[in-house]
Amino acid sequence: MTEDVLAYKKDDFHSKGNDILILGIGNYLMGDEGVGVHFINKLDQSKFPENITFIDGGTGGFLLVPYLESHPIAILVDATMDGKEEGTISLLKPKFSNDFPLALSGHNFGLKDMVEILTMFDRMPQIYLYTITISKMDPMVVGLSPKVEAAIEKVTEEILNLVHNIREQKVITVE
Repeated sequence: MTEDVLAYKKDDFHSKGNDILILGIGNYLMGDEGVGVHFINKLDQSKFPENITFIDGGTGGFLLVPYLESHPIAILVDATMDGKEEGTISLLKPKFSNDFPLALSGHNFGLKDMVEILTMFDRMPQIYLYTITISKMDPMVVGLSPKVEAAIEKVTEEILNLVHNIREQKVITVE
């Protein structure tokens, strides 16, 4: 009985039958900290192949768990304050919450918790985390600084190449 209640069932509602999730995270009202949201909103989805779910995750926290667990591959874009030059793009492939950089902005405490939950229930997707370095958070500012704004086009190109490599199976996925 307990096994039936806890048995995992594929969630087509959250995945729409797609195998890749592209998720922008950030607080739109905090200047550069909202770069992930700006990325998703400026993205030309027609340049991407089919079977991809695009989500503006904002500061959704735990509400994003069903989307992450319903896709075998998740590509995330978020801001980080890692001390690098503003606008620097980094790619991480975290498998556990401790693999995330310490300097991720405040809302990512929820992201790390989501990873713990997904790992605990053995529903962790293969994650590609693109971070864009920011130097500050500006409360009640919706625009981006020029270097962070310029990084959106570059990270879009990198993600498009990653998706094509995944589709051509040049990138090994976790089973």
